[in-house]
Amino acid sequence: MIALIWLIPALPLVGFLINGLGRKVLPKSLVGIIGSGVVLVAFLLSCGVFSEVYAARQAGEAANFVQPVFEWIRAGSLNISLSLLVDPLSAAMLLIVTGIGFLIHVYSIGYMKHDTGFAKFFSYLNLFIFFMLLLVLGSNYIVMFIGWEGVGLCSYLLIGFWFKNSAYASAAKKAFVMNRIGDLGFLIAVFLIFATFGTLEFSGIFPEAAQMPVGDTTLLLITLLLFVAATGKSAQIPLFTWLPDAMAGPTPVSALIHAATMVTAGIYMIARSNILFTLSPITLQVIVAVGICTAFLAAAIAVTQNDIKKVLAYSTVSQLGYMFMGLGVGAFTGAFFLVVTHAFFKALLFLGAGSVIHAMGDEQDMRKMGGLKKALPVTFMTMLVGTIAIAGIPPLSGFFAKDEILLHVYGNNRLIWVVGFIGAMFTAFYMFRMLFLTFFGKFRGTADQEHHLHESPATMTIPLIVLAVLAAIGGLLNVPAALGGSHALANFLAPVFADSLAKTGEFHMEHSTEYILMAASALVALAMALVAYRQYVIKADLPPADDAPRGLLARLSYHKFYVDELYDAIVVRPLNALSVFFYRVVDKAGIDGVVNGLSKSVGESGKGIRLLQSGNVGFYIFMMVIAVAVLLAYGIFNG
Repeated sequence: MIALIWLIPALPLVGFLINGLGRKVLPKSLVGIIGSGVVLVAFLLSCGVFSEVYAARQAGEAANFVQPVFEWIRAGSLNISLSLLVDPLSAAMLLIVTGIGFLIHVYSIGYMKHDTGFAKFFSYLNLFIFFMLLLVLGSNYIVMFIGWEGVGLCSYLLIGFWFKNSAYASAAKKAFVMNRIGDLGFLIAVFLIFATFGTLEFSGIFPEAAQMPVGDTTLLLITLLLFVAATGKSAQIPLFTWLPDAMAGPTPVSALIHAATMVTAGIYMIARSNILFTLSPITLQVIVAVGICTAFLAAAIAVTQNDIKKVLAYSTVSQLGYMFMGLGVGAFTGAFFLVVTHAFFKALLFLGAGSVIHAMGDEQDMRKMGGLKKALPVTFMTMLVGTIAIAGIPPLSGFFAKDEILLHVYGNNRLIWVVGFIGAMFTAFYMFRMLFLTFFGKFRGTADQEHHLHESPATMTIPLIVLAVLAAIGGLLNVPAALGGSHALANFLAPVFADSLAKTGEFHMEHSTEYILMAASALVALAMALVAYRQYVIKADLPPADDAPRGLLARLSYHKFYVDELYDAIVVRPLNALSVFFYRVVDKAGIDGVVNGLSKSVGESGKGIRLLQSGNVGFYIFMMVIAVAVLLAYGIFNG
């Protein structure tokens, strides 16, 4: 099966070509079958690859396979091949990308069936999956970078899918530009890696890097640049504002980008390059600081948002902050564990939100919802599972994943743990706030909306049910020893992080301390759920309809702490003013002035010289005599 690994990314590419080229002639039913079918086959192949890797791990082998496809670039000492890497990390990512991707494709058949760009949408989805698979399978930084850039391009196409709406087109452009800032860091890091190690293959870089001293300056610079790239792709401070605006795209796009694919690319890249970061403790400290600030800020913003998709968007930013916290304290397995569980419950929540929006006639404001649990029972039950999971209430998946990261943070820095713990409290509150505002109380929409309320079709509800099951049981992948587990995921991924563990040693904590921290986390999550229930169900204290929340902190949160306005003031406006200056002064008055001035001077001088051509023979003889006299005078005086 490993020999057929190239088929996994190739199949979505074929789907993209068929649906893209035949978008005007293929019927929607066939487009949906092709678009979803190629991803399903890729998922089945991924299952086969994973089973081989798992069998190898059970036998105690490292399970690291490189499959060359073709030699791509050879110039001097630079030799780059398009080759694919199969190991425990990439095998697990294959299941997430193709499995969640397939469910989102199936969901899209029902969600987008009335859209005129149905075939184009599925072709973009297939292309997105292709580039994401290339990113996680690449055996070197160049192939990873191609996938990295590809998902950025596809996010632009998908976020701005309804490009006739200027606001949606602007959101797509914002995502594209902010990602390019991070991508520049990736590109410079690739140059430095080649200059340092003489190769871009992981197999040549990581063993050599493991022999370098801790705190090496070159590794520090490389890892900082790679982290800049990760802040763009995974929406961390200061490059996080594009992700909430990405809600402009269709809801399946939100689920695809925010759950299992694009935003986790930065986490995957750092996890893949773990030894480089382990040897750069300053970079790890920066990662922890940025991660905790992002997690807290985004959670504080989500508390007051009224757009159901915006709540989930800021939730994604916050959850990504927790993943970076895990990476920063060396909990690489814990961070990846949260990537896996987050893929389950966040895809579920976004698709559930899409089901609500579908039933509400494209309404996204939770203040105009309420009482939907009777009309949308499947959507309600599945979103309830997703909410419990992300809130960190046991025994669902989010409890195990987030708790593992917080345990490592507690062992590393108590103050950061306190901030992370408060952020987790916010998470439980705003998620149950969203659930209660949407599904409980009285319906607050229009009579026409209430008349048309209905559960979504099976193509939309079946993926919700599957994801709800995964969100419920996903935590069993890595149950800690304190709860009778064997850290199955950690053991499976051990070869990927072996060099880092050799440098830092195994993380240990007393079981009694673990029990206390787990109990505190679970109890606080339950308490926040009860607080939200009391405020939004019992007291029915709804958010104000005039977009004016009470209190200074609430207003700051509602207006997203004016981060976008700050960026507009210190970045966008000065750059616009500078561009206007260059246009008017440098370009128009300077460059155009010189070019136009030369042409005008030639024209004007031509007008004067033209007067000498009078057509009078006597004038010509006179001028000839004058010229001869001047030449004679020159000869006499020069002699």
